[in-house]
Amino acid sequence: MTLHELCDTTVRAGASDLLLHEGEPLALRINGGIARIDAEPVDAPVFDALWAACGAGPDAKDFDAAFVSAQGERFRVNLFRHLGRRGAVLRHIRSEIPDLDQLGVPAPQLRGWLARQSGIILVTGPAGSGKSTTLAACLDHINESSARHVVTIEDPIEFVFRDNVSIFTQREVGIDTATFADGLRQALRQAPDVLFIGEIRDPDSAVTTIHASETGHLVLATIHGADTADALERMSQLLPEAERHVLARIFATQLIGVLAQRLLPTVSGGFALATEYFANVGAARTYIEEGRASDLRDHIERASDASAQSLLRSIAALCRSGEVSEAVALAAVDKPTELSRALRGITSLTARR
Repeated sequence: MTLHELCDTTVRAGASDLLLHEGEPLALRINGGIARIDAEPVDAPVFDALWAACGAGPDAKDFDAAFVSAQGERFRVNLFRHLGRRGAVLRHIRSEIPDLDQLGVPAPQLRGWLARQSGIILVTGPAGSGKSTTLAACLDHINESSARHVVTIEDPIEFVFRDNVSIFTQREVGIDTATFADGLRQALRQAPDVLFIGEIRDPDSAVTTIHASETGHLVLATIHGADTADALERMSQLLPEAERHVLARIFATQLIGVLAQRLLPTVSGGFALATEYFANVGAARTYIEEGRASDLRDHIERASDASAQSLLRSIAALCRSGEVSEAVALAAVDKPTELSRALRGITSLTARR
């Protein structure tokens, strides 16, 4: 099969990923599992075409890019080499942007956060947990509900937005701007109302994110982290030591909220989204400024209103509803004993009473 036929096969199969190794048959990731396709080995011309389409030099060893098939389907591509041969993973990016209510995220809370004129909204979670899809849905909500100029800095661009009520300027790292930090600094000169950063990954992008929010912009970004508190610790570590105290105080003031995501395999063979979130209100602001991650975790676990929800509580709800098995749920949490107690209706708060 040609490169475009391989992409078409991926879309028709409903696969999330196309896995290619030179000289071996293709494989697809479908519902989290790997399906090996009984087909001819993928030969050198396919990789030559893919390398060229992605703009990678013939000697490229690790390369990230976006690719659009002949059918107009978008893919996020990682090119690599293994054992001296070429390989690639193409993740299919579905063109339809889902509504927030379809994703299993805390939609009412997110809509409230997105209505703010300035501040920082962070989404965190492991790779493949749907962070990009959630943020695309957030940006689409803005596009449908308010007249703003939205500037995105992405690597690569995954969802292409058509102007509706808002106007979009989408910039891809390596094509439209040299780095995330450069793109973010230049974006501040482009009269933005909303900034979307594909990932806060270095001190420059972390500092510029904080300053952008301080000067009246709404900033949406992803950052690596296992949960909300872990993401904030990562943000703190990225801040230059000489300015950390001052920047932490500004960040604690400008942060609107953090959402953490995790996909769990369901009993029916699909995936369910477990979420943890908190709005930066009350004591949370002090914990963030002072770097008190354990106190923040305790605050989230104890929350009894809609301002926060722990990952454990979300996973317990999925287990009670029958979507996720108890074995999967227990394996997904750091404190299995606490989850067992929660499933029996005993919370940490009631236990302390």
